[in-house]
Amino acid sequence: MPQFMILARDGTDPEAPARRMKARPAHFAVIGDLVAAGQLICGGAQLDDAGQMVGSYAVCDFASRADLDAWLAREPYLQAGVWRSIEIVPIRIAVRDGKITP
Repeated sequence: MPQFMILARDGTDPEAPARRMKARPAHFAVIGDLVAAGQLICGGAQLDDAGQMVGSYAVCDFASRADLDAWLAREPYLQAGVWRSIEIVPIRIAVRDGKITP
């Protein structure tokens, strides 16, 4: 199954933190389905030097890039304008759940 690393950066405007917090419950509802399906391996917030959330990261397994794009199309952080830029990198996980798979 194709694997991807996603780096999403929030806006830098003064309203960005409030936008993130407003969309956060809906974001967790959507990613809960991905976790249950085994598609979201790990993820979390990117922090600035002051420890404030300024973006997100995720490592995912999807059947295809089209399936990844389908998630992003319904992702609340995108719909609410929280994420302003996204980098998607195809990857291959070598260490997972304490096991090496070279």
